[in-house]
Amino acid sequence: MYDVQAIRAQFPIFQRSLGERPLIYLDSTATSQKPLVVIEAMDEFYRRYNANVHRGIHTLSEEATAAYEGARERIARFINARTPREIIYTRNATEAINLVAYTWGRANLGPGDAILITEMEHHSNIVPWQLLRDQVGSELRVVPVTDDGYLDMDALDRLLDERVKLVSVTHMSNVLGTLNPVADIARKAHAVGALVLVDGAQSVPHLPVDVQALGIDFLAFSGHKMCGPTGIGVLWGREELLDAMPPFMGGGDMIRRVTFEQSTWADLPHKFEAGTPAIAEAIGLGAAVDFLSALGMENVRQHEIEITAYALEALSEVPHLRLFGPPVAHRRGGVAAFTLGRVHAHDVAALLDREGVAVRAGHHCAQPLMRRYGVVAMTRASFYLYTTKEEVDLLVQALRRVEAVFA
Repeated sequence: MYDVQAIRAQFPIFQRSLGERPLIYLDSTATSQKPLVVIEAMDEFYRRYNANVHRGIHTLSEEATAAYEGARERIARFINARTPREIIYTRNATEAINLVAYTWGRANLGPGDAILITEMEHHSNIVPWQLLRDQVGSELRVVPVTDDGYLDMDALDRLLDERVKLVSVTHMSNVLGTLNPVADIARKAHAVGALVLVDGAQSVPHLPVDVQALGIDFLAFSGHKMCGPTGIGVLWGREELLDAMPPFMGGGDMIRRVTFEQSTWADLPHKFEAGTPAIAEAIGLGAAVDFLSALGMENVRQHEIEITAYALEALSEVPHLRLFGPPVAHRRGGVAAFTLGRVHAHDVAALLDREGVAVRAGHHCAQPLMRRYGVVAMTRASFYLYTTKEEVDLLVQALRRVEAVFA
């Protein structure tokens, strides 16, 4: 049985009140809260075996290395990678995408080649490809989004031809919540010889993700959105692709041999991990993966479908509120982005904060998508494994009071 109150009890922050009001945290799409096991895992590292990894033969270094690499093994199992060598630690999903653009992109793309992205992408999956386009002379194509928040798959079929060498697509929109059919997209892309990178920043924390079943080539995700710490992310890539890619950064730990004339690179995954890494953060991410695995990602997803369905129905009854994204919960993640009449999204968020309700407002690093829907900003409530229906009710009640202020 999925006991949301028992789960909430494992998150110290939910003991906090904002004045006389309980904290209603509905901004997990931006960053999730952290369970005590993650906090304690990082605290234990600093208290008991703080040392650098891979470089020492003393006890503390060996313990730190075992914990750091053990986390990599558990992350690999979590997404069903074939080997831990396919797990590259980065700072976040943004760096993971940039790594592919900088290394694979510069080595494989040139004039006449095309990259295909979508209209619902986060800036982190737009700007790196623009930079690459400008450097190598490739083309950037964009798949449009329908009025109800889905990808226009007919347009994708028209845009996807033999000139496309990479399709880079979000698995779950951070604004619309849309769940994109990445396995189907991967089959179509591979049929014309293109690779597929999936931005999994929103999907990996919220539903089962199996990279082998999806048939994709690269996956990027961040620790801080999946109950882990900030400053740690992951690039997964097929081993043969990573092996063929040049390094991202040069420095210590990514080399095999260095002379003044030439250097050679370490084996995967260390070829892409120059310098002292985020050791405590990787250990914290490993603890977060253990926490999510114990809950069961199928259970997390089912809880979010129920919460999202409840929220979509309740929000639809708020006067002058316009929801964006797919109308059915099973086709979207735990995100509800909306406008409230003529009230600016920042004003909505500020007034909700006075009620103890934390939401996000702005363009959500998706300015092209804002323009697609004719708005400058949206307010976004987002839900996670610890969200309750009572919190949704309090959101709706607070929005009714906001609407009344500006009526």
